[in-house]
Amino acid sequence: MRTRVPGWRWRRSPLRRRSDVVEAWTLLVVAVLILVGAPVAGAAAAVWAHGEVRSIAAEQRAERHRVRAEVVGGKGDSLPSVQAGGQHAYRATVRWTEPGEGTRTATARVPADTRQGETVDVWFDSRGRNVTPPVDGTGIWQHTLTMGTCAAGGAVLLVLLGHSVVRRVAMRRRLAEWEREWARTEPEWTHRGA
Repeated sequence: MRTRVPGWRWRRSPLRRRSDVVEAWTLLVVAVLILVGAPVAGAAAAVWAHGEVRSIAAEQRAERHRVRAEVVGGKGDSLPSVQAGGQHAYRATVRWTEPGEGTRTATARVPADTRQGETVDVWFDSRGRNVTPPVDGTGIWQHTLTMGTCAAGGAVLLVLLGHSVVRRVAMRRRLAEWEREWARTEPEWTHRGA
């Protein structure tokens, strides 16, 4: 039957080794880093990511414009693609009228369930190329939370990896200390000459 004495690594004892003390301090540091450091790292990464994505979304809103267009051509033979928001989209020919420029026609991504003659929202960039809609508020927060969670998880994994390395080194030193002690003690116990 095994009994554990809490805090034995902190108490003075002839059986306590230096590696035991190092391991006890390491465990304390690991606890503080996981409970305090990882959430701080996650929050910092989330704040940084939020600012970056908001600036990208602002750039996208400035350079992209939405057009209400009528689907005039059939869906292409190409395979469906997934658009922002997880919605399937196909390429189809669309037509719209721009003030001062007349009627325009282009190939654009439209939702998969769109029929010919329906009106859809299509996004174009400043060069007239069909693009995805700019990142919305939901996308910004999803990216923010993902980056924060990944940073906190990465910090925890890094701390646990460091702790396992320290434990492995401490175990090797502990075994080496025990080996040296046994080399000194064995002749007395076995009554063999060195």
